[in-house]
Amino acid sequence: MAEILALVEARLRSALGEPDARADVTFLGTDRIEVLRFLDGDVVRYATLGMSAQPMADPTAPLADPVKGPRAELVLSVRAGLADTDQVLRPLAVLAASPQVEGLIVAPGASLDLGDPLWPGAPFTSVLVAESGGLVEDLELDEPMDPVRFLPLLPMTHNEAAWKRVRGAQELQERWLTHGTDLRDPLRTSVPLD
Repeated sequence: MAEILALVEARLRSALGEPDARADVTFLGTDRIEVLRFLDGDVVRYATLGMSAQPMADPTAPLADPVKGPRAELVLSVRAGLADTDQVLRPLAVLAASPQVEGLIVAPGASLDLGDPLWPGAPFTSVLVAESGGLVEDLELDEPMDPVRFLPLLPMTHNEAAWKRVRGAQELQERWLTHGTDLRDPLRTSVPLD
């Protein structure tokens, strides 16, 4: 486990630079989850470290495979200085612990809902999980382990999350693209959905 996390941290550092801050959160019955903060000009990126230590298991499987199964870490990018986004550390750790706590498999197209704002005053309580491979390349591990995927999180307003449940992730992403939505804006309003 420690070896995997060392490789994951090395991949994050090679893609995003040196973290300027880190925090860790431990939930009862789970492994420690760290959240690293990286500054990149006017963008701040938060990346989890610890979610990939164990593979995500199908909640319907009688036994969890300790080696095989999808592995992931979460990455959130927002514009710096517009909101108190550093308060997102605990909510991100909650999302990263959800496979261990709730038996979820976090994959592209999924919605993750916290029920509370991502940070104080945020218009977002949920995120859309996007495809990996863009900002941070997947990390291949020795067979038979699955690679670690670095999944971007796209904050969704309440209305966007409801629209996504009805229309699907692809249509919501197309709507964002059509309207030129700045998904890194921590203060943005909902994209027009009519």
